[in-house]
Amino acid sequence: MNQGLVPFILLPALAAVIAPFLWRKSRPAVESLSALVLGLGLIAALIGIPLAGQLGAEFRAARGSFPMPPFRGDEFSTLMLVTIFLISLASVFYSIFSVPGGEKRASYYSLILICTAGMAGVVTTGDFFTMYVFLEVVAVSSFALIAFSGDSEGIEGALKYLFLSAPASFLILLGVALLFLNTGGTSFSHLFQTAAGGGGSKAGILAALGLFACGFMVKAGLVPFHGWVPDAYQSSPAPISALLSGIVTKVAGVYALVRMSMFLHAAPGYASVTRALMFFGALSIVVGALAAMVQRDFKRLLAFSSISQVGYIVLSAGLGTPMALLGATFHLFNHATFKATLFLNGAAVERATGTRDMTQLGGLGSRMPWTTGTSVVAFLSTAGIPPLSGFWSKLIIIVALWVGGAKGYAIIALLASILTLGYFLILQRRIFFGKVVSFTEGAEEVAAGMLLPVVVLAALMVIIGLYFPFICQLLLDPAVKALL
Repeated sequence: MNQGLVPFILLPALAAVIAPFLWRKSRPAVESLSALVLGLGLIAALIGIPLAGQLGAEFRAARGSFPMPPFRGDEFSTLMLVTIFLISLASVFYSIFSVPGGEKRASYYSLILICTAGMAGVVTTGDFFTMYVFLEVVAVSSFALIAFSGDSEGIEGALKYLFLSAPASFLILLGVALLFLNTGGTSFSHLFQTAAGGGGSKAGILAALGLFACGFMVKAGLVPFHGWVPDAYQSSPAPISALLSGIVTKVAGVYALVRMSMFLHAAPGYASVTRALMFFGALSIVVGALAAMVQRDFKRLLAFSSISQVGYIVLSAGLGTPMALLGATFHLFNHATFKATLFLNGAAVERATGTRDMTQLGGLGSRMPWTTGTSVVAFLSTAGIPPLSGFWSKLIIIVALWVGGAKGYAIIALLASILTLGYFLILQRRIFFGKVVSFTEGAEEVAAGMLLPVVVLAALMVIIGLYFPFICQLLLDPAVKALL
């Protein structure tokens, strides 16, 4: 255990408390400067994450025997923290140039920072009960952010999220109670030792893990628990859609499922839960891809595409081999980058044209070249086209499924990837490369500040894809070894 990651929970939480005082005077210059300061703070945190191991040693020496909740300092947690702060940073910088000023702006940034702190807590805890507490922080702040615009669409999306997220939280809490009753503890290490050693009630532990799986699948937006995803993503402000799709659902659901799958594979007798994870992962891949094909609304298409891509991660994590975990971990990071890019660019298109209806768009390529270029990179990465980063993670997942004996699932994953490429090619042609229509005649490229996050994320997709062996050795292999 390592308390070196605790500062990355406390810093955004402290900033969330300070933020309202920065916006006491509603002046545009002061508001923009304050938001920029928060963004620079996230950059500093992002740069400081690799030093977490050293911080942990110093923190333990300083605190002595002061009781603290168990926090994990492994490489997988570090990779997740990098992803969380990267996407939160993109959301904050985009918000500086897109969110209207005023008193509500302070609450807006505070909620993003609270959500960031909650996500950091989820990925650094080593205890299921502590994870539940941080999950609730993420859930409450996400609900407020979805409804932040205050219109009927936003409130509807937030309520759908609430009505499904609240029962999921209850299932997770019930699982924590069952786990404690049957094993005498709720920490990851205690569960591993008890289950691997044959201790506790096998039926009770299996019931607890089943409750965890159901709760986390709801929060991840897996089929058939995906009802809240399209409306929540569609109705949220643009930076929040990017935050939700890029990282919130990955942390609140997918990360926990990946962690849980390791216990299931390490302890004999719990294969039924892993088989269920693989089934629901494959179901999400297919249903999400098919549903995306029939959407007219740009953001709804991206929402269903997200459901499909999350399915790849869960399917691979359910298999649980080292190669499958490598693919799941890498695709989790990749999904954060390309989906955040697409949602932010979708907002740019709506801002320039006034519509999200793809049938009313066309010819934006010549009018919005930067938005078009970064969108194409993200589309191709999502579909798994080389040499972009998404190609490698999908290839690893499909090969891992085939080698691991899940050949049927490997074929499903491959066919769904081809389907993804098909509907994204159609989307590109309609929006960016078709004929100019009335809605796009006066369209202009968005401000440079709004382009900066998507250009950086698109560049990451290219660089990581080109230098995949180095990135794999530096970041991914240590994260997988930490899981195993």
